[in-house]
Amino acid sequence: MSEADFDLDSAEKRRTLWIVLWLNVAIALGFFATGYFGDSNALIANGLDNTSDAVVYGLSLLALARSRSWKRGAARFSSIMLLLFAAGVVFDAFRRFVEGSEPVGAIMMTMAAIAAVVNLLSLYMLKSLKSSDVNLRAATTFSFNDFISNGGIIVAGVIVLLTGANWPDLVVGGAVACIALYGAIEIWRDAHMDKHEETGTEHRKGDGFGR
Repeated sequence: MSEADFDLDSAEKRRTLWIVLWLNVAIALGFFATGYFGDSNALIANGLDNTSDAVVYGLSLLALARSRSWKRGAARFSSIMLLLFAAGVVFDAFRRFVEGSEPVGAIMMTMAAIAAVVNLLSLYMLKSLKSSDVNLRAATTFSFNDFISNGGIIVAGVIVLLTGANWPDLVVGGAVACIALYGAIEIWRDAHMDKHEETGTEHRKGDGFGR
């Protein structure tokens, strides 16, 4: 790849990440607002999730022009953020279980449907980059997790609307936390494997150099 091609590739990645970052900021604000007015743990959980996503996309932007080890560090930071997010969601779900809540099914379904479209667009844009960058792979994991979570909220919203119970909202909030936990493990593992891949490459280069 020529230097011009590399610059063009980096510019495309940067442009895509900026778009996805601001989409996630907008969706996070929407989740927080609807979660508050709709008394929904699942919506607030996704708001926190999208906030962490936006931070990860920002880190990915910083990582584009940095070393491979720096990118792994950013990916690991993303993993830790997901773990903290999962813990916060579980705590909020437990609080609502003890104190009670009255989630609004219609608000849950509407916000989740809007977010699903945005996350699907983000996923498509990230997948189109076809990059082996560990940070961009982490970003793709985030968007895929979000899309799955949105579907869960829509199902929970239907049940809440039909039954008036709050447990579907709490179950989906807990499920979102589990998805975040799984995503955190996958991102950490990917960063670990990337380190071994780089080390293996260096060893192979060293073997060849000595011949």
